[in-house]
Amino acid sequence: MRSETRLDEYLGRLETMPELLRSAAAKLGGTGARLPPPGGGFCLVEQAWHLADLEREGFGTRIARLLVDDDPVLPDFDGARTAVERDYKSKSLEEGIAAFAAARRANVARLRSLAPPAWERSGTQEEVGRVRLADGNPAKRPPAAPTST
Repeated sequence: MRSETRLDEYLGRLETMPELLRSAAAKLGGTGARLPPPGGGFCLVEQAWHLADLEREGFGTRIARLLVDDDPVLPDFDGARTAVERDYKSKSLEEGIAAFAAARRANVARLRSLAPPAWERSGTQEEVGRVRLADGNPAKRPPAAPTST
């Protein structure tokens, strides 16, 4: 029961992320959402589209392949290259958040439907190494190694 509760909490947190983006968009306004953060990186518009594409083409594809294929080799998702190729900054923030929210809902619904053995399915992701569906699930993570004091 405890691990089921942890999984539900984890998936619930994943579901709230689009609302966090909407909140940030409201605070920044249209102009602020197109400015890069002080330390550099994606502006909010770029971040929304990056998350939408990563959720669909990265996580969505990864989940599907891990569930269907035995020990698949999974491509890495090159977010920086994709951002330039798709010119994220020129796109609509609202549409980016909506695309991310829809893709996230679909992935979480799929994860919620999994039987416990499916969480152990694994493959190899380029640039990362071995991955399992359970790697993102705190209810399935192995305990942290003890640290010496």
